[in-house]
Amino acid sequence: MKEQTIIPVYMLTGFIESGKTTMIRSMLADENFSSGQRTLIICCEEGIEEYEPELLSKANAFCVQLEEAEDLTSLRVKQLNNEYKPERVIIEFNNFWGIEMMARVKMPPRWELVQIISLADATTFDNYMLNMRKQLTDPMKAADLILVNRCGPGFNKSGWRKQLRALNPSANILFENPDGTTEDGVTDEDLPYDMKADVIDITDDDFGILYLDAMDHPERYNGRVLRMVGQAFPDSQFPAGYYLFARYAMTCCANDVQPCGWVCRGSARPDPKGFIRLTAKCQMVTAPDGQPGIMLIEQSTERASAPKDKYVTFGTV
Repeated sequence: MKEQTIIPVYMLTGFIESGKTTMIRSMLADENFSSGQRTLIICCEEGIEEYEPELLSKANAFCVQLEEAEDLTSLRVKQLNNEYKPERVIIEFNNFWGIEMMARVKMPPRWELVQIISLADATTFDNYMLNMRKQLTDPMKAADLILVNRCGPGFNKSGWRKQLRALNPSANILFENPDGTTEDGVTDEDLPYDMKADVIDITDDDFGILYLDAMDHPERYNGRVLRMVGQAFPDSQFPAGYYLFARYAMTCCANDVQPCGWVCRGSARPDPKGFIRLTAKCQMVTAPDGQPGIMLIEQSTERASAPKDKYVTFGTV
């Protein structure tokens, strides 16, 4: 059996009752995440929720409680690694310990921090932001994902999104509603292009933002007219009068370059080497997999220069 290259370490931060334990329990119960790997949970505080022995046993997981910040040391994690021999590690971190202390903890060989998730409770968010801002926001500045849960009706997701984006321009930001659904909190006003314009001009730099937002919110674009630069690609699966309007993007690595865009109905002649400026109306459609999306209805095209950047970049709103 081939030895595992790295031991991934997932770190969840947040105040008590922010939902860390609940999220870790969901991770362990999720077959897409947990498939029998020996998991060590390092719990840095005693929360309201607990890990049921049955869940830990079924998930092949072991939970170790650390009482004080002084207990989280390079020597201690080395001892835990030798004792439990984990294939992955989840750290339920205590915000009051200070995220900066993690820089002083030397990880055992092959342990690699792969994701930091920062959680916050919407019902206490304002209070913590006012009175314990540093303890709340320092972990958010380092996070890959910021999840604000328990967002009841009237919660100003867009307003908080702007503050969180200022703290961490690259993190993925999500808001969880009481029914368990999540949303990104992006409104028309948050987008870098003018959604109120009769014709919405999409710059070359914003093509990737449009692509991602249209996937998440196709209803936002239904009936809107867009103008942008891209390429017309042929596709043997399309009937006559249809083409793929897209730009190349690196979807995961330099060896995986794919055109990202939308089906367009129109008369433009497919030419994967040339660029066009397309003006098109968006129409919501249902994809073969049953998911909603948008299709473009060509209104006009003209020749255009190639974008300065060869590949689309997927920025954040």
